[in-house]
Amino acid sequence: MTDHYAVIGNPIGHSKSPFIHGRFAEDTGQALDYVALTAPSGGFAATVDAFRAAGGRGLNITAPFKLDAHAYAGAVSDRARLAGAVNALRFEAGGAEGENFDGAGLVRDITVNAGQPIRGRRVLLLGAGGAARGALAPLLAENPARLVLVNRTPAKARALVAAFADHGPIDAGTLDQIAAGGFDLVINATSAGLTGAPPPAPASVFHDCVLAYDMTYGLGLTPFLARAREGGAVNIADGVGMLVEQAAETFAWWRGIRPATAAVMAALRAPLV
Repeated sequence: MTDHYAVIGNPIGHSKSPFIHGRFAEDTGQALDYVALTAPSGGFAATVDAFRAAGGRGLNITAPFKLDAHAYAGAVSDRARLAGAVNALRFEAGGAEGENFDGAGLVRDITVNAGQPIRGRRVLLLGAGGAARGALAPLLAENPARLVLVNRTPAKARALVAAFADHGPIDAGTLDQIAAGGFDLVINATSAGLTGAPPPAPASVFHDCVLAYDMTYGLGLTPFLARAREGGAVNIADGVGMLVEQAAETFAWWRGIRPATAAVMAALRAPLV
């Protein structure tokens, strides 16, 4: 019997999730199919209801529906609650359960694939939107020496710091305050890479940096990564590993088996040149 899964968003044609989960299913011998679903604006719940009625077992959620998925789920995990967003749903007899694996995927990509521990390191996180919010609790759970959050709108950074203050050593900073560097890991959670806008940090920020990480993927050498290289970052990485690792976490949550990720990442990774 084949189980049915999908990714839902709008637009959705660019999604790599069908390829990723198709490979995972093949590699693990799981009987499932996985497609992409487009939901119209305001039509998320109706589209999900129809998918469930047709036998759907689970969904990945991408823009712009992660908040809709949070509202749809009958129960959410602690990390989804902290993130305020859901990027995965599974459907059981008891209803719809929501999870958020984005931060877990980021942490695994940094610590396992890039080989860079977060524990005891000085971390700079740029951005205070949904991507940053989803990353904060998993990053703080790794026990960094300090985590500084910087956003172009300082009030948004301060609000996030207040929301996560009980989870670890987190502070809000400004671009002027961070210009001297002093960070081991610098993570870009802004949308600058998608728009081609200049990165929200001077090159001097990367003076002591062992890893500069851009959550966007498939764009080659983004302005953020180019500036990191210019500033002296020892290693640079885009978010393709985060994408694949969060997919693997979702697959394990759905199917009870965690697929290998290296070959899938290699198939998707674009040269950072």
